[in-house]
Amino acid sequence: MQILLYDNTFEGLLTAIFEVYEYKLKDVRIISKHNYQPDILAQTKEIFTEETKANRVWKGLQKKLSKEAMENFYKCYLSELPECEEIMLNFARRVFSTDENIEQDFGNEAVLKVAQIGRKLFREKHRFEAFVRFQKTADGIFYASVEPDFNILPLIVPHFTRRYADQEWIIYDLKRKYGLWYNKQTVQQIEIDFSTQISDNKAVEMYDEKEELYQLLWKDYFKSTNIPSRKNMKLHLQHVPVRYWKYLTEKQPKTET
Repeated sequence: MQILLYDNTFEGLLTAIFEVYEYKLKDVRIISKHNYQPDILAQTKEIFTEETKANRVWKGLQKKLSKEAMENFYKCYLSELPECEEIMLNFARRVFSTDENIEQDFGNEAVLKVAQIGRKLFREKHRFEAFVRFQKTADGIFYASVEPDFNILPLIVPHFTRRYADQEWIIYDLKRKYGLWYNKQTVQQIEIDFSTQISDNKAVEMYDEKEELYQLLWKDYFKSTNIPSRKNMKLHLQHVPVRYWKYLTEKQPKTET
């Protein structure tokens, strides 16, 4: 067994796929260096990301796949599932093995899984586009923290840059410890050090003085439109799962004044 270790980037993974073909490797696995557990029975090789090789694989797939299938292939990487590299390698092998379109070949396990994972990330993306709530900080930046199941921050950027094009905002993934900062022109990846304890008074100072009022008005609006006689909790939970409530201002308890 040959194991190719890559740097956990999408370009690194594509580079590894390129080398599978370049060296005609058969019994091979691609594993992120972050997740690798040493195996004395396996021969390992570290893959150094090369943009040229990564682009050749990407363009090769583009020639044979639709935009939707390409997006699903990328979403498979963003899923961070333990088996995602194996699925993506087998998917690429299926694509390059024929001149025919393989997108509906659901008898192939890799093709089926890429489509299924794509749908899962689409649902996660759609929910977070709807459920993210920003709070305004004292320096005028709108901030929101999230903890999605999958790494969907790259997928929700287009939605928020369109919807909040005239505002400076940060969406931070607490689970993966990185965020995206939009400065009204470009989006940049950032990291924030939360290791330092912040006192309650200091936390209050971080937010705009009107922020509490905005949240109170939003909760009152939600309450006024939520007519008890028309409440359908089963339907409500179907569209707004409980695990997303922590992102919704209207679901937070009011503080007594």
